[in-house]
Amino acid sequence: MGRTVQTINQVIQQEEAAFARFRRTLRRQDQVLFDTLFAGARKHTAAISQANHALPFEAILLAMLLEQAREIEALKRQLYG
Repeated sequence: MGRTVQTINQVIQQEEAAFARFRRTLRRQDQVLFDTLFAGARKHTAAISQANHALPFEAILLAMLLEQAREIEALKRQLYG
């Protein structure tokens, strides 16, 4: 039998679980932000799945950054029109 390949959602879940102790030590308000970062990464699962050359966590971080950049651009549009 062949090897079962994890889905990107499973990989993201696994990485998030690996940081459970880290998350637990954060202040409550930072735990919410931590969860928001991983939620942002989940919006880009298709792109993460195409980053075969990168380590999974590298692709997840890049997706998080992309989502943050999107939010910054939306705030700039609100401020400057």
